[in-house]
Amino acid sequence: MSALPHEPETALTAAELNARIRELWADGRLPEERRGEYEALVLRWAAAALERVEDDVERAA
Repeated sequence: MSALPHEPETALTAAELNARIRELWADGRLPEERRGEYEALVLRWAAAALERVEDDVERAA
């Protein structure tokens, strides 16, 4: 089950995911009840960032 049950898996960019991660930390701390959402966003951010790097490498080749 996704930590973001109310949200379908959409192709957000790394920048969009990063912005959402920053929103969770807006007051300088991560609420414990939002940790699952944070972890899911971080994993999606890492995958999006890796995909972008792979695309850049392919274009450079």
